[in-house]
Amino acid sequence: MKRQPNIMVIVSDDHGYADRSILGVRDDVSTPALDRLAREGASYSDAYVTAPICSPSRAGLAAGSHQQRWGARWFTDSEICPENVPTIAELLRGEGYTTGYFGKVHYGTEHHGDRGTPPQHGYDESFYGLAGESMGRLNYLHHSEDSVADYGQEAAFRMAVQPLWNGEEPQELEGFLTDAIGERTRQFVAEHADKPFLATVAFNAVHNFCWQLPAEELAKRGLPAYEDWNPGAGEYIDWYDGAISPHLDNGRAYYLAQLELMDAQIGLILDQLDELGLAEDTIVVYLTDNGGSTCNYGVNLPLRGTKYTLWEGGVRVPFLLRWPGQVPAGQTRTGLTSSMDILPTALAAAGADPATYAHCDGLDLLAAPGGHEALHWDCGWQWSVRRGDWKLRWVEPGSPVAQAILDVEHADPGSGYFLCNLAADPGEITNLYDVETTVAAELAALHEAWERDVANTAGKGWPMAEIFS
Repeated sequence: MKRQPNIMVIVSDDHGYADRSILGVRDDVSTPALDRLAREGASYSDAYVTAPICSPSRAGLAAGSHQQRWGARWFTDSEICPENVPTIAELLRGEGYTTGYFGKVHYGTEHHGDRGTPPQHGYDESFYGLAGESMGRLNYLHHSEDSVADYGQEAAFRMAVQPLWNGEEPQELEGFLTDAIGERTRQFVAEHADKPFLATVAFNAVHNFCWQLPAEELAKRGLPAYEDWNPGAGEYIDWYDGAISPHLDNGRAYYLAQLELMDAQIGLILDQLDELGLAEDTIVVYLTDNGGSTCNYGVNLPLRGTKYTLWEGGVRVPFLLRWPGQVPAGQTRTGLTSSMDILPTALAAAGADPATYAHCDGLDLLAAPGGHEALHWDCGWQWSVRRGDWKLRWVEPGSPVAQAILDVEHADPGSGYFLCNLAADPGEITNLYDVETTVAAELAALHEAWERDVANTAGKGWPMAEIFS
């Protein structure tokens, strides 16, 4: 009997669309491990996440479905799917997989024992930090009670130095988190090489505060140390503005250092799969959780916009899939692809009964290489739809959320309707809303129908229809 493939899903944090050396867009980027994945597998040029921010995006990935079906649209209302909606880990565990989660957790509000923690949504083993207990981030260097005391409660929350978790037990770490995530992943792989496993590897890199590097790395790269915020240094929001683009000296260099160090850990994981003879039996997927953060010096060229927005730069992401012998090496696939597709792809490869994931909104990427007919996004105050090459966006005029993002993150979501043809205008420069009125009306109607569907999911056999009754 043919072995079920291992599944490894690697998720980074805020990785810029242009920031892979194989693309040749930027000459300051070095990502040999990600380049290797691209050469040995498929690159998806039109791949998207389900939200331009981490929490709802990660929730949609975990469930293989639009997170709006359980009301997750923005930071304020995002949660992991309810218990009667299975996650990828719960479904694969039902197929005999051992499951492990290593890295950042951030589905919304999460505390020990909540469903948002890995032990409570299908993971047998886990080593993780709860970003929901800070400001959506983990510290790269400090996670201990001593650090909490040193920083003080307010700064400890903002700078995310709380202890990590090993399963249900707290675990302190004073050391470089990216390396620890990689090491813990490789330990899991070595211990479970004899049976199929799911490994979800969620790096904190390359989220902002990238100056939090080991001292030896700063010295090697000739970079100065930069201090985390403390209450005695002034108001946090003023300090924060100086710690992001365009005000942070060496900001791009710090970002690239974190990217290179994460890439090195991915390379070690790929090397281990080779050494254990597991490469051909392992599906490796790489993506990031939302568009690159330009406030953190990520580059999304040729796309417009950034994290937080529904410009292409906010939701279109690097997406790589390698399965030697099953996916042609070096291939580029152009169909509309979504992070929701990871779950059905993994379950289909595992030989699961299609009925177990029929409720999902994602597609099996190996059976449907042409991708989705259309994709939709909805953050409450902004929404978007893409069908073929056409994309329609809407941002609530005068939205206080949009204004806050502009003020704090230096990212402009826009205002009102914007229609473009991405084949002719990949940078979303020209607004055709008042010119292509028929296309605009068709896309608006298509999105309205989608909104009705996610609000009334009983027609698709959705397992949580009673919530909306």
